[in-house]
Amino acid sequence: MTPEPSHNIQVIFSNEQQNVRIPAKLYLFLRRACQDIWAQEQFTGSARICIRLIDDQIMQRLNLAHRGIDAATDMLILPTGKNGVYDQDLDTGALILGDIVLSLPRALHQAKLDGHSPQQRLAALTVHAMLHLLGYNHETGGPESVRLREKEAGILSQLERPLSLKHHA
Repeated sequence: MTPEPSHNIQVIFSNEQQNVRIPAKLYLFLRRACQDIWAQEQFTGSARICIRLIDDQIMQRLNLAHRGIDAATDMLILPTGKNGVYDQDLDTGALILGDIVLSLPRALHQAKLDGHSPQQRLAALTVHAMLHLLGYNHETGGPESVRLREKEAGILSQLERPLSLKHHA
């Protein structure tokens, strides 16, 4: 007898950069943001995403490979599915939503420019990317864009106080 799948999202982290020390609390914070979205969207079953923390050089290569843009960006979304149809882990039944790729140096720089904490910026990027992976889109504008922004604002308003991220010398 197969156990019933859990109704949650597994968040796997991959730290592929060396310049920014990442406190354990940040991993927990970003995981909670993803889990809150999954719960609020009332999805049944389980899912999995990967949050990759990288540097600008890796981001530039990925952005060129996936979008044809030869420049770094702070976030890249690499979905595994289209139109609500996702790959599925055959062992667990979990939907594999895709990867959220974050350039830590770029995100920290943008946070400083915008007067936000690093945690606020990383949370905003993660929430935005997660909503995209779940099918929200702002590219066409209109009501869909408004829905995405409202969802983002609601999730972000529920998250906690800033953490400190430090660059390694």
